[in-house]
Amino acid sequence: MTFSAGPIRLTGDIATEGLARRLAGLARPGDTFLLWGDIGAGKSTLARAFIRALTSPSEEVPSPTFTLVQTYATSKGEVWHADLYRLSGSDEVIELGLAEAFDTAICLVEWPDRMGPDLPRNALNLRLVAEDFSHALSFDGPGLWADRLENVLNAA
Repeated sequence: MTFSAGPIRLTGDIATEGLARRLAGLARPGDTFLLWGDIGAGKSTLARAFIRALTSPSEEVPSPTFTLVQTYATSKGEVWHADLYRLSGSDEVIELGLAEAFDTAICLVEWPDRMGPDLPRNALNLRLVAEDFSHALSFDGPGLWADRLENVLNAA
């Protein structure tokens, strides 16, 4: 069984950040959030707000564009933020150690298409599309996400 919802209209960064905080509230170790969308679609805004919700509002959250992966210690366990844009092939993902992190950490992955066919089976896909002064966000993934996301979706 699969789950899908949306699109939800997020007008401005404040709406995107609010939704990210609600997603962070339901996250637990072993959860993977795959952030799909073109440059400027809001992936980094969502990831930064998600991480700050689990660390501190003043947490420095640099883009992992050049480091590929940034990790954060949180009260819920380790959070991995990966930006795979610069990878040239899915074989490079193995070198990052993401496969192990998917089992034990909360993972946010920007540009998951660079992973090829090795996407985590239980991941929640967050598909962002930039629109005039807003973002449209759609969700899809295994059915296990439906109940967990009910409050997040009702508040959006």
